[in-house]
Amino acid sequence: MAVSGFKQFKVAFIVLIVLIVVLFGKRFFISIEAGHIGVATLFGEVQEKVYEEGLNIPVNPLYRWHIYDVREKTHLEQAQVPTQDQLQTSVDVSVQFRLMAESAPEILKSTGQFEDVLRIHIVPKLRSIIREQGKSIKRAEDFFTDETQTFLENSLLSGLREYLEPKGVEVSAVLIRDITLPKFITIAIEKKKEREQEVEKQKAELERFKTEQQQKIAQAEAEKTAASMDAEKIKLLADAEAYRISAINKSIANNTNYIKLQALEALKAISKDDNAKIYFLNGDSPNPLPLMNIGDTKK
Repeated sequence: MAVSGFKQFKVAFIVLIVLIVVLFGKRFFISIEAGHIGVATLFGEVQEKVYEEGLNIPVNPLYRWHIYDVREKTHLEQAQVPTQDQLQTSVDVSVQFRLMAESAPEILKSTGQFEDVLRIHIVPKLRSIIREQGKSIKRAEDFFTDETQTFLENSLLSGLREYLEPKGVEVSAVLIRDITLPKFITIAIEKKKEREQEVEKQKAELERFKTEQQQKIAQAEAEKTAASMDAEKIKLLADAEAYRISAINKSIANNTNYIKLQALEALKAISKDDNAKIYFLNGDSPNPLPLMNIGDTKK
């Protein structure tokens, strides 16, 4: 009887083990995807341990699992921002953030899932800070200045970080994606830009004309300088020629032999003419007198 009872107990124990394996076998471990973490609850109580990505064994098969994506996310938000001129400007903002893995148990306790964090904390705070910072901007068109956009981005970043980090959200960047001004402001800015472009065009044309005139003046001055140099050259040559003639005349006046030499050169040229005759007035004449065909009768 005792042996039979032991066998029955053994069989029942084996059946119980098989039943546990069948019912809970897959719950003795958990595999978590990359970029995610797991938080467990046991009968509604949040466990403080954070389970990292990969295979986690062994685990309590009675745990209920809550998986959080802790990779960086981007949330796009469009908000109407009032400025001091009582106009509403549409601003598109993107927020780059991620859930802090170590804060996941507290997030589950106080807020809930990822969607709850976005809906309860991130979006309302972002809209609130945008509206609040818009009140410090004087005119709607100031949104187009780099200074205003940088101021708004920095204000949003610091405000969101201060508010969200204690709630387990790390904000890495806030960027202004697009700005849409009221229609009549946009038209006025476009007309102003067109006028500015026309002014710049006229300035460029005036500068081109000024450059051309300067080039013409420079060319005229160069031509004037060249003409002055040519006139100076002619004057120098004329002075040199006058000096040469003056020197010759002076030399002739002071030197009778030069006159005789020139007369002999003339006689030499006359001697080549067969009809030419040379007569001397008297023996005392210093120079012969050339006479061309004097006293001849035509035959």
